[in-house]
Amino acid sequence: MQAEILSDRSGAGANAIAEVAAAPHQVWRPRLIPWIIVTTLTTKRAKQFMVLGMPLDPAELPDDIAALKALLIAASLKFADLDAEIENLKLTIAKLQHDRHGNSSERTSVLMDQLELQLGELVERRAQEKAAEDIAAAQSATGATKTEPPKPRKVPARRPLSAKWPRERVVLPSPSACACCGGGNLRKLGEDVTETLERVPATWKVIQHVREKMTCRDCEAITQPPAPSHPIARGRAGPQLLAEVLFNKYGAHLPLNRQSDIFEREGVHLDVSTLADWVGAAAATLMPLRDAIEKHAHAAERLHVDDTTVPVLAKGKCRTGRLWTHVRDDRPFGGKAAPAAVFYYSPTREGEHTERQLARYTGICQADAYSGFNGLFVEGRQVDGKSGPIVEAACWAHSRRKFFELARLRKMPIATEAVVRIDALFAIEREINGQSPSQRLAVRRERSKPLIESFETWLRGERKKLSSKGPLAKAIDYQFNHWAAFTRFLEDGRICLSNNAAERSVRGIAVGRRNWTFCGSDTGGHRAAVMFTLVETAKLCDVDPKAWLADVLARIADHPAQRLAELLPWNWKAARECEAAKQAA
Repeated sequence: MQAEILSDRSGAGANAIAEVAAAPHQVWRPRLIPWIIVTTLTTKRAKQFMVLGMPLDPAELPDDIAALKALLIAASLKFADLDAEIENLKLTIAKLQHDRHGNSSERTSVLMDQLELQLGELVERRAQEKAAEDIAAAQSATGATKTEPPKPRKVPARRPLSAKWPRERVVLPSPSACACCGGGNLRKLGEDVTETLERVPATWKVIQHVREKMTCRDCEAITQPPAPSHPIARGRAGPQLLAEVLFNKYGAHLPLNRQSDIFEREGVHLDVSTLADWVGAAAATLMPLRDAIEKHAHAAERLHVDDTTVPVLAKGKCRTGRLWTHVRDDRPFGGKAAPAAVFYYSPTREGEHTERQLARYTGICQADAYSGFNGLFVEGRQVDGKSGPIVEAACWAHSRRKFFELARLRKMPIATEAVVRIDALFAIEREINGQSPSQRLAVRRERSKPLIESFETWLRGERKKLSSKGPLAKAIDYQFNHWAAFTRFLEDGRICLSNNAAERSVRGIAVGRRNWTFCGSDTGGHRAAVMFTLVETAKLCDVDPKAWLADVLARIADHPAQRLAELLPWNWKAARECEAAKQAA
């Protein structure tokens, strides 16, 4: 007995099956039955063949041609589903292989690091070779009796060093006699100044706050100035040191144990437990600023929302928590309000967390199609007894990424065409970035809407040709299942085409995960959310987080609570710029 697998899909197979029943004494192999495994038939052992993976007796097959066609169509559909499952597995394997060995066009940080390392190596090599040539030329010129003028060499243009840095003049001793005639009658003609950038290593010092006790000679009463306020209660760390520890952990992603080692090499012994105590106390001190940033962010007409995973240490294991970000950035539609990002921690990804975080928010919510957000978009939502709807706006970058992976890994022409069509929409958005909502809406209706209508017609036509279990069909279904949210940008000029603002804000957390490995507890997760709120908001406002934190920690204990807004990053920056302008004038 020998089995033969046929894959010809061109015929219906009814004549071939009839031939089996009419000629039972012949060895027969059909050619027209699609996706049917047929066993060799002989006079005594023509018992069965396989259709849909099930044994069937030829005598039990229906004689009706229509019924036979339906049977073959069912067989074809089943194997089409198997093809789709195979494609899904192949795509999953390709993704895993690419994540392990390949580069990512969507996340180019690793590639950028490699290119920067390669660039640095080439520059170092060129500098070394140039220095060696200069040394050799100088040595040959010293030993030669007649030298030729050196060939002019193209010197790369250098950016001037910033004028804001202090200058230290080092005047080299001038010659006391003429190198030509030996005369001593020299006068200054001018000078050449060569600037070298230098860094002064960090220095440690102890500040003594001296409170002199004064006694009155008349009544013998003792008076003394009050003790100065400290950034943290009972702490011996100054604001600059606290700011450096906080920024290194949450901005530069340097764990406390590594910071402790660095300080130890500089001659200062600070235990990890001491640094952790400082971080916790500083987070509590800065909590009012975090709350003020949250209030400002949730006053936005549109919010970007996203989340990322964070490992959390538990008893005997490490579980997965979530860090959520809500980003306010009105600059794409010409808004004047300062950008801000507020972070939240939750032990799980249940929808109840997002509903609690946005319980008092009304407006546009730009996010991916996570089902946990569905409770926010229900009709008739109430906030404080009043109508408080949240309008869903989907992320085209998220949808594009699904097609991009299929185009890159599986080389699917439909996916490639989808990426090209979506990129045309993003090209229009780049042109109108920063314009008012009405201007953006007018351009979108004129240029983007025809592209959307064409894209929808084309994509629905291609979807009809695909099996529902295939990866490409799933990518298309994701688009159409949320089509109203995807096309809402055609109705409101404030909506962005993507949720990249939120994704950028959580990118640093992904870097930190590889360094500090995990949060010690849920409390550590909440503390991390507070500090990420402060650091990321400062970055969005183009403020140096470390300088801002140091100044705020030095002032917040004595700062009036009703003037807390003065310490927010955007107001702090404006005050510094105003002060610098006055000094310059």
